Amino acid sequence: MEVFVRVAECGSFSRAAESLDLANATVTTCVRNLERHLDVTLINRDTRRLRLTEEGQMYLPRARELLQAVAQTEEQVRSRVGELRGWLHVETPISLGHALLCPALPVFAQRYPEISTAITLTNQPHHMIERAIDVAIRMDHVEDADLVARPIYESRYIICCSPELAKMLPQHPGELDPHRCIGILPEERRHPNPWSLQKDDETVEVRPVGPVHFNSSDAVLIAAESGTGVACVLDIFANRRLDGGSLVQVYPEWTTTVKTFYLVTAKARAGSAKVRAFTDFLFEVLDTERRPSSRRAVAVKALGTR
Repeated sequence: MEVFVRVAECGSFSRAAESLDLANATVTTCVRNLERHLDVTLINRDTRRLRLTEEGQMYLPRARELLQAVAQTEEQVRSRVGELRGWLHVETPISLGHALLCPALPVFAQRYPEISTAITLTNQPHHMIERAIDVAIRMDHVEDADLVARPIYESRYIICCSPELAKMLPQHPGELDPHRCIGILPEERRHPNPWSLQKDDETVEVRPVGPVHFNSSDAVLIAAESGTGVACVLDIFANRRLDGGSLVQVYPEWTTTVKTFYLVTAKARAGSAKVRAFTDFLFEVLDTERRPSSRRAVAVKALGTR
């Protein structure tokens, strides 16, 4: 039943096999055995695509409900005796993983020693169902309206640099030399994002043309620490360096763009005790003062051609 549901969700026997870590032949055999047991055809196959039969369409939602009920029952029993166990697959943006998640994971591992947490750090989000991802952290949007998204952190861009360089900067950001500004490169683009700052009715835009630019906030912050230039990064990535004094914030009275991070799960895994334990832990780690409203709408943006 689990294999059939995964094949239907992935739209492919091979992608289902990959997400379940099974051989293609095993997945095919499981579905055939299920069809033989039910004495119906659940999936029509051809060389180009597969399509659920009428019986398959009727069987799929009920199978999901039953599988979810079994998983919840097992985890409820285990949680009562403190034995949450098994694999938990998490996907997060690279910089967020480095800044917050990875340093905090040893505490989660001590609290739940029977859970094996597999963390994938990537700036190229994967399809959660196909990759069997239990929890993902997304910024600004999710890729599928059928996912459950919960806002967990609201972060704002800040302008920062080394203490030595800060002493030499002009008082007004509009007078910043773009050649001293380190840019962040968006995915698959060759030019850095512009900076936008607002104060009262005034707006300033800075287009970095400094000596180096990166597609990683971590790399930008390392360059800024060395005095290479001024950086514009999300505060969630810079907070530790600001607290340590290796970086200082400049132009704090100016308002910048806000980004929202979401904790995302597939609906079938939303009730999982392991997912709930990880979610609760993540809220402990994050700054609760910047947690956005749970009523905030989340944008849906496709990953691209599957």
